[in-house]
Amino acid sequence: MTEEGALSHLDDAGRPRMVDVSAKPQTAREAVARGSVFMSAETLRLAVGGGAKGDVLTTAQIAGVMAAKRTHDLIPLCHPLPLSGIDVSLEPDEQRGSVEITATVRTTAQTGVEMEALTAVSVAALTVYDMLKAAQKDMRIGDIRLVRKTGGQSGDYQAD
Repeated sequence: MTEEGALSHLDDAGRPRMVDVSAKPQTAREAVARGSVFMSAETLRLAVGGGAKGDVLTTAQIAGVMAAKRTHDLIPLCHPLPLSGIDVSLEPDEQRGSVEITATVRTTAQTGVEMEALTAVSVAALTVYDMLKAAQKDMRIGDIRLVRKTGGQSGDYQAD
């Protein structure tokens, strides 16, 4: 266990380390992350209508699921986890001029799935950008954040 404010992924000498979770009990855990891809109204219509590269939203949804499953390959100190559920949804928001992405990831394990949910949102957003970049290069990816987590020793978290 680390002191309040200490960084758990650094040892006493400041070197990176994977946290040892072997003494922790396996508990049910869930994390929800969100993010947005901001674009023009015309590009948003392409996203909803399919675009030149096919079904943008479904492709990004699949990419988000795949990314959650591979988080430990992308983030060096993440544990490989047995994920029991991954839900990635993409919703167009005409008022904001965006595609809103939400990822919910579940496991029963010794560590949480916040990074998996955040990775799912990030890769889904990058996929939306990739599929629509021919139409608009100045799209903006933003607002990627953890909105809720449950389970584990640190307890539940709900963003404001």
